[in-house]
Amino acid sequence: MLYGILAAASALLLTAVLSATVRVPALRLGIVERRRGRRVPLLGGVAVMGGVGAVAWVGEWSGVAPLGREAGWLIVVGAGLGVFGLIGDVWRLPAVVRAAGVVVGAAMVVPYRELGVLGGMVGVVWIALVVHGFKGMGRSDGVLGVVGAVTAFALSGCAAAEVMDGLATLFSVLAAALTGFLMHNWPPARVVLGTCGALFVGFLLAGGVLHVYAVGYGAGVGAPFALTAVATADAVLVLVSRKRAGRELWRGGPDHLAHRLRRIGLTPPGAVVVMGVAAAGSTGVGLAIHMLWTEPRTAWWVAGVTGLVVLGMLFVPPGTAGPSPTAARPAPTGIHRPRPTGVHRPTMPRPVPTGAH
Repeated sequence: MLYGILAAASALLLTAVLSATVRVPALRLGIVERRRGRRVPLLGGVAVMGGVGAVAWVGEWSGVAPLGREAGWLIVVGAGLGVFGLIGDVWRLPAVVRAAGVVVGAAMVVPYRELGVLGGMVGVVWIALVVHGFKGMGRSDGVLGVVGAVTAFALSGCAAAEVMDGLATLFSVLAAALTGFLMHNWPPARVVLGTCGALFVGFLLAGGVLHVYAVGYGAGVGAPFALTAVATADAVLVLVSRKRAGRELWRGGPDHLAHRLRRIGLTPPGAVVVMGVAAAGSTGVGLAIHMLWTEPRTAWWVAGVTGLVVLGMLFVPPGTAGPSPTAARPAPTGIHRPRPTGVHRPTMPRPVPTGAH
């Protein structure tokens, strides 16, 4: 208990310090994204990965809180995806390549022994869907930090109830790290997670849910769905709306749930609060189902509300996609053209024809 409190506090403080530290290098190297006319550094994911990885490594190395096989392999593959996302932040990997990387990572952590081959394939698809839901929330200031911290906290309780100490420690550390990151990511954000952090956080949460319920609980899909209902709603909303509009499914744009909430009049902090309250409600139901405080059929209420939200948000027009955050500026040519001064010079009168040929 004491180590868990100390680990969470360390992750919070370390991630907060790292988030402030990476701002200047990101700005100088041009690893930025434009949000509402501001240049925001994209290296927040490096700070979160560093905070979580450092605290988890100390626990493993000291033997005080060993991660175990499931949690250890999950964080290794998640870190690999985070590095893959960092490459995408710097050099703009195609969306299909990023999606393929998530699928490969999911196939590496699915517990096939408990789920079987067919169940494992379904698990891979489910992880990919949820990861892209969390990744989409990273496009709005503060949203992924709040929703991810709430989900990680609830998932830590579920893992602790199943005596899966490694996973419980990992998710409590992740929740604390995201809280420290929010000190710099609350709207207007001074640093954002980028693809690196979004893939890392989303993959740990989606893979962790699957492990807890396949290895430890194994009683239906109601609680896992409730724990990830907000991310699932965002992913389904984006896929359906893009399909209806004839757009490419994996092309980014301001058409996620938080963007549409702002379109109906919410401020950026207001959208974060609404998303956080929704995550707290849905994850609370998932935790209550897992702890046997309520019946599994309670998850149908979460599914119904999620379906109504997706259906309603389909009628809210998305925003207009802006330029690529890393689009190159035209190179200077060295030719300087004078700006117009507003003074109009009189034109010389033309000579009047005399009629002589």
